[in-house]
Amino acid sequence: MSRRQLSLAILWSLGLAAAGCGELGSSNPASKAAVNPSVAVVFSLPVYKEVADFEEFPGRTEAVSSIDVRARVSGYLEKVHFKDGDEVAEGDLLFEIDDRSYKSEANRAESTLAQSVAHAKRLEADFKRAGALYARGALSREEYDKIAGDHIEGDASVGVAQATFELAKLNLGFTKVISPIGGRLSRRLVDPGNLVRADETSLISIVSLDPIHISFDVDERTLLRLRRLVREGKIKSRTEADLQVMIGLSDEGSVDAPEFPHTATVNFSDNKIDPGTGTLRLRAVIENPKPRVFSPGMFTRVKLPVGTPRQALMVPEAAVGTSQDKKFVYVINSANTIVEKKIMLGLKKDQYIAVDDVNPTITPQDRIVVSGLQRIRSGMLVEEKNGKLWASTPPKSAKSNSETLKGIGSPKIARKGEVPAKPPAGE
Repeated sequence: MSRRQLSLAILWSLGLAAAGCGELGSSNPASKAAVNPSVAVVFSLPVYKEVADFEEFPGRTEAVSSIDVRARVSGYLEKVHFKDGDEVAEGDLLFEIDDRSYKSEANRAESTLAQSVAHAKRLEADFKRAGALYARGALSREEYDKIAGDHIEGDASVGVAQATFELAKLNLGFTKVISPIGGRLSRRLVDPGNLVRADETSLISIVSLDPIHISFDVDERTLLRLRRLVREGKIKSRTEADLQVMIGLSDEGSVDAPEFPHTATVNFSDNKIDPGTGTLRLRAVIENPKPRVFSPGMFTRVKLPVGTPRQALMVPEAAVGTSQDKKFVYVINSANTIVEKKIMLGLKKDQYIAVDDVNPTITPQDRIVVSGLQRIRSGMLVEEKNGKLWASTPPKSAKSNSETLKGIGSPKIARKGEVPAKPPAGE
């Protein structure tokens, strides 16, 4: 037998072996079971919870005060008393400008003031003597008026010298740049040794951190709704009571971090609607103690309550499925068959979602499937096996049996304000 014939014989034998393995695999019980798998299911009853309607808006944090620190006098920058990004208190020393020329000017002005005071005192003594002489007729009227005028000029020169001295002291004090507010510093814009010019050179900026503002824009539709509720007496206006809003940051909204854990108070609303956007600017204020949570310029989500709290029927969030343009839940009906029910969703609270109560499709006694949603389909039959519930696709000849789930009984219907009992153990 040639080498070519030998290779063909080996390949033919391997093909038969693979085919034989495939036939054996097809008789595997696990493969047959995959045709009609069973899915463990757990159901829960809807519950009533107190919820309040709200509208959500994007917002931005803003500093209550923002200062651009500039030099009040000209001179060469000498010292810096902070590190970039430090948090400072009001009155803290930030910069020092070379003050030698300003000290000299202050000393000169002080000496001039002393000279003016001495001169004024001499003129005052001359005026008193002239008055006595003029009364006895020993001094003419012309001479008396001249001495009186010199006395008035002497007092005026003291005022000029006093003002010059005060200005010199101010300029000397301006060589030390202090923080006008408490807050966080930016990076410094001028290094020591550079010339700074009065009222021109920006040295650094400061923003306050506590409290902090949160600005957001309310659309005209929501604004009209709020005003209608105020007219109907269902809510109070901002002038009658504090309007509280809930604040959430971009990383909040998981199980470990609630969506809106912060509360702020609205303290300002604009006096007109922006015609370009059709929105009204509102601003809330919130405390921001150490360790700081908010910084100016952060994105926030603002939850604005609309209306009064009410009771709503809610289903577990984990039970809600999505199919193209609809939301649905799987329900175990009275025949123990899984059926799909389309729902309209509302508010979220504590891992539950409210369903539309205007055109309800869910009732308080519906058994909502909360597990295995990826493998469950409408029409599956639910049976109890070994203390657990299993859903499987029944054979075409199988008929629905309302007695399949023995021992489970009818679920208790929840009244408003009441949470239904937990499902039986093992579900």
